[in-house]
Amino acid sequence: MRVVVALGGNAILRRGEPMSIASQRSSIALACGPLARIAHKHELVVSHGNGPQVGLLALQAAAYDHVSEYPFDVLGAQTEGMIGYLIEQELGNRIGNDRVIVTLVTRTVVDSGDPAFSDPSKFVGPVYDEVEATAIADARGWVMKPDGAFFRRVVPSPTPLRILETKPIEWVLREGGVVICAGGGGVPTTFDSIDDVMSGVEAVIDKDLASAVLARDLHADLLVIATDVDGVFLDWRGKNQRMITRAHPDAIDPDLFAAGSMGPKVRAAAQFARETGGTAVIGSLQHIDELLVGHAGTRITAKADGIALAPDW
Repeated sequence: MRVVVALGGNAILRRGEPMSIASQRSSIALACGPLARIAHKHELVVSHGNGPQVGLLALQAAAYDHVSEYPFDVLGAQTEGMIGYLIEQELGNRIGNDRVIVTLVTRTVVDSGDPAFSDPSKFVGPVYDEVEATAIADARGWVMKPDGAFFRRVVPSPTPLRILETKPIEWVLREGGVVICAGGGGVPTTFDSIDDVMSGVEAVIDKDLASAVLARDLHADLLVIATDVDGVFLDWRGKNQRMITRAHPDAIDPDLFAAGSMGPKVRAAAQFARETGGTAVIGSLQHIDELLVGHAGTRITAKADGIALAPDW
């Protein structure tokens, strides 16, 4: 079975932990236990988020001088290499370092006319209070928006259309290797079909939506969207909280869920199931064995009838 696993941010850096390499390595090591169990039995492709890391790199570059403010396509490529290296090392320590594990800097095609470029919405980097946010926005020309009680920088998040590196990914999989790719949604790239020119653009692509496109383009059997909760819940943290165990892609509305967390995951899972007829599952990476066989998480598939809820929670 060909499985694409989209690692959530908590798999790279646990909540409340400092953004140090030691903290990230520790989180990734924990995530690689379940990933190794997939790799032993199936073809495995891993994608991951990069929001905190790309935001930190942007701050570091901006702190040096104005000339050193690298564009987000370049910063995204840097984080693909950094996080991919850590996953490679920790996963190799679990499945054997004689197994081929490859990190691939991946370009994701977006439309240069996407309306997202005129309405930035993707949060990157640390949080600020209102005074700090205003001062930084004025000094750097950044766009800041509220994120809970604080403010964060936002950048455009265009819709991913296709993954450019599917051929090398397929080649590694045929050779029995594991591929780490489309980190942070991949490097946002536009294509001029008249001049046959590819260009990176200032944006950050949603990791889950890019993973759905990646899984579609690779003809994956299963898309796993790994998070730090057991599945998708109605009335999350409310008195009527119930977990959705199974849903048809047309029966579950992504807009019912938090726009900055579960909403994009539901949208991506439904998109993959709708476009391919395949199955996507959202749930905890620590339950990976049960997720693969349908005994845990929220499964979104065209084979479902409406929405099924857990009988008791």
